[in-house]
Amino acid sequence: MLLDLLRSLATPAPAAQRRLGYLRDSIWLESRARRCRAAWAPHLAASRAVMSEAIRICPRRDTAVVLGSGLLDDVPLAELTKHFRRVVLVDAVHPLATRRAVRTCPNVELLTEDLSGAMALLTGEAADLDPRLPPVCAEPETGLVISANLLSQLPIRPVARLEGSRRPLGSWTRADGDAFGRRIVAGHLDALAALPARICLVTDLDEVEVDREGREHARHDLLYGVSLPKPDRSWLWELAPFGEAARGRRLLHRVAGFSDWRP
Repeated sequence: MLLDLLRSLATPAPAAQRRLGYLRDSIWLESRARRCRAAWAPHLAASRAVMSEAIRICPRRDTAVVLGSGLLDDVPLAELTKHFRRVVLVDAVHPLATRRAVRTCPNVELLTEDLSGAMALLTGEAADLDPRLPPVCAEPETGLVISANLLSQLPIRPVARLEGSRRPLGSWTRADGDAFGRRIVAGHLDALAALPARICLVTDLDEVEVDREGREHARHDLLYGVSLPKPDRSWLWELAPFGEAARGRRLLHRVAGFSDWRP
């Protein structure tokens, strides 16, 4: 807990990200990633493999953009910096570990952006959701855009904020949680589909809670009913091994990877 507090104090983050819990989520994710390193290793390797294939088949090598760069554990940063003149890492919060990792990479830029389209609504600066991508994604020089295990994460904080609020957020009420989440997911996919660049998409699809006998106790659709085509690769991610979320239960996520995604 003390280490998390020190990370929170030392990590640069805009006031809105701190106030709305995005920084706290980033610190918490880093702690879980450290605890679950062995369980997460196959998922991280599979994610990097899908992105590596996208790099290999990408014909334009000027600029690459990684949306949801996070801790970079699932991103083949060395390959990106080798094959692209410019690499732009985009996230709501850039952890200290990521900032350290890119210090020796002169062609890497960090861009702090809200990718859910919900932050301005949550802070009262906008009247509705505004799902969009940073302009660099649509620049003619951008050959590859990677959505890195981001899609299912985008609705988490906004939906929790909406469902926990007694007052509406714009036209959205606490009863609209599923529709709100679906709008965020669909908005991200629509924005990706409009780009001229090659798109690499890695995302978890659903979460299953199972016991030690393999019995399923709960299943949650992480994309709020939004469907995707058949992926190039799919695998299971043991997000929370036994003892992490509960002593006798573990959480498994089904993940889809697309090296060249189009709807």
